[in-house]
Amino acid sequence: MKLAVSGSIALVAMLGVPFRCLANDTAAELSIGGLQFTRTPSISMDSEDLTVSLKRVRVRYQFSNTSSAPVKLTVAFPLPNIDLSEGEVIALPSNDPVNFVNFETRIDGGAAKFTIDQRAFVGDKDVSAVLRELQLPLLAVGDRQIQVQDLPEASRNRLVSEGLLVPFGSNEKGRPLYEPGWVVKTSVVREQTFPAGRPVLVEHSYSPSVGRSFDTILRKELRLNKAMKQEVDRYRRDYCVTDSFLAQLDQLEATGQPNKSKIQERRISYVLKTGANWGGPIKSFRLTVEKGDRAGLVSFCTGDRKSSPPDPLMFKAENFVPGRDLKILFVGRALD
Repeated sequence: MKLAVSGSIALVAMLGVPFRCLANDTAAELSIGGLQFTRTPSISMDSEDLTVSLKRVRVRYQFSNTSSAPVKLTVAFPLPNIDLSEGEVIALPSNDPVNFVNFETRIDGGAAKFTIDQRAFVGDKDVSAVLRELQLPLLAVGDRQIQVQDLPEASRNRLVSEGLLVPFGSNEKGRPLYEPGWVVKTSVVREQTFPAGRPVLVEHSYSPSVGRSFDTILRKELRLNKAMKQEVDRYRRDYCVTDSFLAQLDQLEATGQPNKSKIQERRISYVLKTGANWGGPIKSFRLTVEKGDRAGLVSFCTGDRKSSPPDPLMFKAENFVPGRDLKILFVGRALD
């Protein structure tokens, strides 16, 4: 009866259900990325150079203050909300319960100080103080697991009464089972001064939350199944999968036994639309995808149109206003 991490890959958002009982061949990715602050026309994004791989995401921004005086802003990098009530297997790259994507940032080449604000909510109510009072972690990963059966009865009853624990039946011995009812919200925050008349270079990197499946619905045997059509169509929309991509995938797959070639997929999501919050468009945008040795195929939409770029690993644009967030699909043999 615990909220746990399997290795450093998948967060099991369910209390009272052993991990081995859940599907362990897939994990859902979390959308990460995008600097946010109070919108101001004085700060323009001169360039954004984004590099995405299965191991690390690196982004390099250059900003200019177009006013005649320094501008000081609170800059936030929101990490994805984790809804523990969903009972999903969610991909987390780290066992750190606070900086769970190993986030790093640099300003003009030097390491930048930042704080991490993390809170727990049930609906609109901040319940962080309740969890801390009971000495329970807001995000129970790694060795910070919640053993519900070991909680004092008064603590367990309080968590249930305030909506932090939700009963959902009992086990074979008749003992009650619970699932968590709170959402963890985390942001990396810093104060940033943009001087007048001088560009500012901002760099950050983190380990991405990688969605994983040890097969792919785009494999010919599966995608031709009429029952899979709706999901295949979603893949085509989300990742701009082309007929050429599918033809290349068919060449990767061996005939005979189902998925004998061990074709797998990985997915990364990146919040790109916040780039439209700055003073004007992104003057110069470049996206580079590093697929690694085993990801034979990559597909994604560019963020401004519903098609894949001519170069499957590179996209460039001038005066770029992203109209959609970025989702990247990697397909290959034995990606782990």
